[in-house]
Formats: sequence, structure tokens, C-alpha cells
Amino acid sequence: MAHVQKRLASTAAKLATVSTSHLKAFPPKEAVVLKPSSSKAKTEHTPNFFDAETWASLQPPNPASLSAFAHRIGLAKVLANPAEAVQQACTHPSFLALYAKHRPNDPVPATNANLASLGNSLLGLFATEHVNSTFPHLPTRVMKAAVSAYVGPTTCANIAKEMGAGQVLRWKRIPNTPTRPAILHADALSSVPRALTALVYQNHGLISARRFVQRFFLSREVDLRSMIKFRDPKVALQETVAKFGRERPVSRLLRETGRLSNSPVYVVGIYSGADQLGEGFGSSLKMAEYRAAEDALLRLYLTRQPPHLVQLPTSTFPDARGDIFSAQGTTAAYTPVTMTDTEIKYGSADRTGFRTPGAARASLEEDVD
Repeated sequence: MAHVQKRLASTAAKLATVSTSHLKAFPPKEAVVLKPSSSKAKTEHTPNFFDAETWASLQPPNPASLSAFAHRIGLAKVLANPAEAVQQACTHPSFLALYAKHRPNDPVPATNANLASLGNSLLGLFATEHVNSTFPHLPTRVMKAAVSAYVGPTTCANIAKEMGAGQVLRWKRIPNTPTRPAILHADALSSVPRALTALVYQNHGLISARRFVQRFFLSREVDLRSMIKFRDPKVALQETVAKFGRERPVSRLLRETGRLSNSPVYVVGIYSGADQLGEGFGSSLKMAEYRAAEDALLRLYLTRQPPHLVQLPTSTFPDARGDIFSAQGTTAAYTPVTMTDTEIKYGSADRTGFRTPGAARASLEEDVD
């Protein structure tokens, strides 16, 4: 008996939704009621079977935990009914089967199925326009990988953990079948930020949802350099330079040391006319030339628009309450960034990827001379 009560208390302590302060009876009577044993004497009893984890999963959420979660993520004043909205956003559809099995006569709780689907589309929209506007030269395959890094399932699950959604999440693990993949804890967690994004959109509009995504998702730094890989950087650089109508790239030995020793170092630069596109080093000329070509491509593809020049297509929608069809208000102007020859020259100024004013002036002075 002591073991059952101890396990029940430890399971309840792990879940913030199971608080003894808002429960009518604790521990429940099915956890302590004894049933007579048929094989022994009538005076002897055996403990009734009781699953503490199932009991804890079926308990109603703690209103204090829901309210604290809404305040923690800054949606307490945004949503009309924060506790009810957060409870729906944190209820995964997998919970319905467990609830219907043990409480078939009770009303079915609202889940985040539709909200997560809408929020997933919004997250993809905001992340795609952010990556495309910030890195205009990024290849399509790398852009898809960057979008997944910003708002993918793993990122959504990690952000849900940082929000504290694991303490108010209601879900049920479901094994995989030939027609359906398994539902794990990470899958249920990833649905919470998506559902919250959809709630902000429904209550305040598209621009407010974009601010929410910017604060929790797009404000993080993603290492895009590790996502760009080239099988043959020299050939890729030649095709890229030809695409922009520049002179054929030429490799030049800039510095060297220890040519006759067992550890030489060569520094090679790749030029297109008078403009240096990249620079690399290595223990051989081929290695240095390979790294120089890769460096030139990375400087081009990772050319980053300054924050004050980034323009998003969703800025054409009004910053007002309602969906995109009913919201009324003023809209911001949007002018797409033109990709010209100067993007390469100024974007290749340094390794940071930003177009610095000093590098732009230096290139202009070279053109004048």
C-alpha cells in the first residue's frame, strides 16, 4: 500500500497539472481501496490495480499553471480567455483516445489539431520570407534547410520546453503502425508553439503573429555556413561568375612559407578582374585553391541584407485585428530587393557577410580610378 501511494505522489509531483490543491480528493479512492482475495481467507486483502500515470494524465489542468504559462510567454493580455486557450493549445489529439477510453461519458476536450496545422503554415511563411529577404543569394536547397532549422519540428519542441509547455502538455504515446508513424513526446511538444502562433493570428492578426514568431523563433542565430557544401567549388564558382557576367576567376598565390619543409603553408586568392572574391590557405596549392573558391562562394551566398533594408512581403497586410481577409488599416510599402552586380562586389567585402559602408566606398573609389 505504501508503495502505491508513494508512486502516486511522485507521479503527481512531476506534472504541474496535477496539483492536490484543486483536486476534490487525494489520493483517489481507487488507489487505496482493497479488494478481497478469492484464493485466500476472506480476512486477507490484496491491493486493487491502480495506474498512477494514467490517473495523473486524466486529471484536469491546474488553472494556476495555465495562467502562469500564459503570462510567461506574454499572451495573458493578448488572448480573450488565456487559461482556456492555453489548455486547448497544450492538448494534443493523441490525448482523445485515452480520455474516451476512461471517461466515455464526459465531454471531449478541445485539442490543438486545427491550430497546429494553421500555425505550421504561418511559421513556414514567416521563416521563408525572413530567410529569403535576409539572404537574397541563398540557394534554394540551403534556404529549405534554414527554414527547417528556424521553425522545424525539433526547434518547435525545444522552444516548447523553454516555454515550460512540458508541465501543462496533455498527450498519449502511440506506437507506429504500417499507415501511421509513432507519436512521441517531441511530436506533442512541437504542436504547442504552432498552436500558440495560430491563436495569436486569430485574436490579433497576421502582423502580431509575425512579431510572436520573430521573438521566439527568428531572433535566434542559425549557422548557415555549415549547411552549404560544394562538391567542386572551382566549377561552381566559374558557373556563378559567368551567371553574373563577370570575368573568369583566376587563382593567384598571395603568400607562402616553408615550401621546402615538411609543413608548407600556401595562401591563395581568387580574383575576378581586379576584385578579390575569396581567399584560402592549405598545405598544398590545390588545397588552398579549393578553400579559396569555397570561401568566395560562401561570401556570395551568405551576403546578408542590413536589418534596416530587409523588407518582408507580409508587411503589405494591415496591422489590425482580424484575418487577412477582414482586417482593415494602413499597409506598409514593399519594394523587392534587386539582385545586381554590386551585390557580389559589396557582399564579398569581408567574412562577416554584411555589406559594410567602408567596403562599398572602397569599391566605388576603385571604379572611379
